Amino acid sequence: MSLSQKTNMSQTFNVQMVDEAREALRGIVKETPLIRNRGLSEKYGAKVFLKREDLQVVRSYKLRGAYNRMRSLTPAEKKRGIVCASAGNHAQGVAFSCAALEVRGTIFMPRNTPRQKIDRVHALGGKYVEVELTGDAFDEAYEASRKMSEAKRMAFVHPFNDPLVIAGQGTVGAEILEQLTEPIDYLVVPVGGGGLISGTGSYFKAKSPKTVVLGVEPEGAPAMYKALKAGKPVTLDKIDTFVDGAAVKTVGDLTLSLTKKAADDVLLVPEGKVCQEMITLYQRDGIVAEPAGALSVAALDELGPKLKGKTVVCVLSGGNNDISRYPEVIERSLVYQGLKHYFMINFSQRPGALRSFLDEALGPSDDITLFEYTKKNNRENGPALIGIELTKKEHLAPLLKRMDKLGMSYELLATDSPIFRFLI
Repeated sequence: MSLSQKTNMSQTFNVQMVDEAREALRGIVKETPLIRNRGLSEKYGAKVFLKREDLQVVRSYKLRGAYNRMRSLTPAEKKRGIVCASAGNHAQGVAFSCAALEVRGTIFMPRNTPRQKIDRVHALGGKYVEVELTGDAFDEAYEASRKMSEAKRMAFVHPFNDPLVIAGQGTVGAEILEQLTEPIDYLVVPVGGGGLISGTGSYFKAKSPKTVVLGVEPEGAPAMYKALKAGKPVTLDKIDTFVDGAAVKTVGDLTLSLTKKAADDVLLVPEGKVCQEMITLYQRDGIVAEPAGALSVAALDELGPKLKGKTVVCVLSGGNNDISRYPEVIERSLVYQGLKHYFMINFSQRPGALRSFLDEALGPSDDITLFEYTKKNNRENGPALIGIELTKKEHLAPLLKRMDKLGMSYELLATDSPIFRFLI
């Protein structure tokens, strides 16, 4: 069964469902703060507010949709238990709901899900949940979960392509409009399967129609962007799963239909830019954002001068980030900024060859971060894999010029080369 399979349209989504969900979720979900961010506001000459869903009970907005769907389970469905698939955050929302409603659930997650998210699912769900790790991306976990749902007649709690889930996610928009009474010029929302932008965007179009609603996807997983271009859900051949909370190969038919109406545009942001913003949010504001959580902030540079004098709300969707991932976050950020480069250099196997490179090629502030070299006997030359970190991206051209002047044989590794992907 494909992820793009039609959702159950016996119950269609409408904005009134968001208001109903808003009342039903009171006392269950936290009303997260909407905070004006000084650094971003000064940078863009605008009023930039962050909707802090990273401070939700389960550290993401996903609880809203999961609980709103599960509160509608019939007694028979509760007895049989539920099943779902998730890259992490939906799983935590479902796990919390299972414990709160005393419903047993089986949660399928990709094998590459950060350990922190898996541990949180167990902690939130306790005795009511079981976790099955399968596949290398969300879509594989989804296929396995649907098979179990059909075989055992267990209710399926979809992470995005469900009217009640979308209505729950739409309560993020309802809260924003309650918290900020002045006109909002831009609403910037991260996009994975499309549940958040479907609910929140639809609510804004009904209640604040002059607001420009923008979705943001990672460049390596542009499922909604491609679907909007094609006019139907498309399945991507491969995706970069780094922004795991937004890495899906296929969006839903319902979320696509709603996003067409609700979003004025969907922007793509490189994963390296996301990493840069994650680091800035932490260093400047003490905010621990997961990759998907930083998507909306990372897109602001795309708007640039358009933001001047405007009121902007960015949904910071989650903060479930495994601290062990930070070395990769830093590495990707440096590469994106042009500050980290990798070379294959063919050194002459003569005394002083390396010393010549250090003294005459490297600049005074250039730093070697990786050096792998094995001397080959009976050969005139030997290759070395070298990582170099610069203090300014403009220092690369002079470095290459000095290496050329020395007559060095080298290759600057492209970011799409197999060796480069192995290193990052």
